[in-house]
Amino acid sequence: MGKALLKEVPKLKEWLHFSCEGEYDHMEFIKGIDMIRKDLELPERLVTAIFNTLFARSAHRWYIKLRQAHGHQSWTWWKTQIINKWSNDAWRFQMETAFESCILTCQNL
Repeated sequence: MGKALLKEVPKLKEWLHFSCEGEYDHMEFIKGIDMIRKDLELPERLVTAIFNTLFARSAHRWYIKLRQAHGHQSWTWWKTQIINKWSNDAWRFQMETAFESCILTCQNL
């Protein structure tokens, strides 16, 4: 990766962070990382190297536990782990409820 391109990489505070608390959306986090990777043609190892900073609170504890158990893994592997961990029934219900609420609101306009 050239120095000119490296200057285009957003500062860590500008990246999406994920804590899995409150009204979180892990799919938004995944899509955001994918867009940055694609737009800047970043190697996976650069993205996965900053996970220690991108994950916060309980998501950070989860990340550390998996990282210690499985070592360095690809972004594809981490995406699968994130989806498996947080795409649960409660999250699906929350997304369906939000969608239905949006539909009802739009119909009343």
